[in-house]
Order: sequence, then C-alpha cells, then structure tokens
Amino acid sequence: MRITQARQWLRSARRIAVLTGAGISAESGIPTFRGPGGLWRSFRPEDLATPEAFASDPVLVWEWYDWRRGLIAKAEPNAGHLALVELEERAPAFDLITQNVDGLHRRAGSKNVICLHGDIWTLRCTVCSRARESFQVPLDPRPPRCTCGGLERPGVVWFGESLPSAAWLAAEEAARNCDSFLVVGTSAVVMPAGGLARIAKQAGAKVIEVNAGETQLSPMADAALRGPAGTILPELLALP
Repeated sequence: MRITQARQWLRSARRIAVLTGAGISAESGIPTFRGPGGLWRSFRPEDLATPEAFASDPVLVWEWYDWRRGLIAKAEPNAGHLALVELEERAPAFDLITQNVDGLHRRAGSKNVICLHGDIWTLRCTVCSRARESFQVPLDPRPPRCTCGGLERPGVVWFGESLPSAAWLAAEEAARNCDSFLVVGTSAVVMPAGGLARIAKQAGAKVIEVNAGETQLSPMADAALRGPAGTILPELLALP
C-alpha cells in the first residue's frame, strides 16, 4: 500500500524534487564515503578531504582522488539512476539534488542536476579559480596545474568548506516549492543537505524515503520504502 500511495503522489505532483546520496552510487559499485570499502591505505577520508590536507601534501590528496576517479570511471549508472531519468521526463517540473560527486546522474541522462558537493571531474585552480572538466584517468601530471601555473584542486566541497551558494539556494527553492520530495540512498545526517526534507515537509510536500535501512529521516517520512534504489525506484514508476 505504501508504494502504491507513493506512486500516486509522484504522478499527481506538479513539481518533484529528489535528494540522492551515496547509497544509489554504491549500487553501481562505488564504495560509500564512510563505509569499510571507502577506506584508502591507512588514511580516513575525513583526514584527506580538507583544505589543510591539500596544503600540507597535495600529492597525497591527489593520489586519493585519482584512485577514486579510477573507480568511478569503471562504474555505470544503475537502474535507480535510469529510473530518475524517466521520472524527470514524466514530471511537469523536476529537480535532482545530489550529494554525490561522481557524475553518474548526468551520465545516466538526468538534466536538471544540482550538485551540492561539487563534481570530482572538475579541477579548480587555487590561484586564479579557473575551473575545467577533465575525465583523464589516471591524471598526468599529478598534481595537475592550471595554464596560469597554479596548482589545481578537486572541484568538490571539503570538510570545513561551505556549499556553493548558488547550488544551495537552488536546492532550498526546489525543496520549498515541490509537491513530492523523494529521498534516495542517504541517511540525511550530513547537514545542511539533511535539512532539505524537513524544509519540504514544512512547506506541505509528501516526503518519500527510499533506503536499504531505517534512518533518522524515517520517522518524518510520509512513506519509507525499504530496499535498493535499483529495485524500488523502477517499481515507483511502474503502472498499477
């Protein structure tokens, strides 16, 4: 019954907003940031994804990001990603907000993607701030340099940094003005992204959670659907 009701909410919605996290990418074989598969050598990601770590040892930080880029390059969008592409095509208005930096939503075909935490395929100069895309794997040279000679860093949001203001404002606007807010593969722990579902709920939207297990968001969700995104999302789109 819950999935039937959630399906009806999505079908009748004039505007749908979706928030995705590491869980949907894990189904494509990408290790989760905090899971055991996310560890690299003897370092914690939390110790490498900081401006201080990059300033101290840019080669080490780029080794880690180059390793991650290599894993992501071998991954393919899964059935969950593809279902969101179809949902976007059906919806009158649609916003896909993602905490993921892997670019799999765009590779799957999603168009209106708001990348809250940046993009691992973007390089940004630490001197002139010029940004460029690079899909080279492995990177050569490592660390890469801008045409101005400055050192380039990954175009992602590190611990201690603020979210891009334009992306956050777009995400807030989407949450505040949607009829259905779909939360996929995220524990909703990382703030401020974790607060978007509450913003949507307070504005009157139906909140639908799709996750393998219970999260701190589950009690406030109007429908909490348990299972992998690659299974549940296609079911949400299926005909009755």
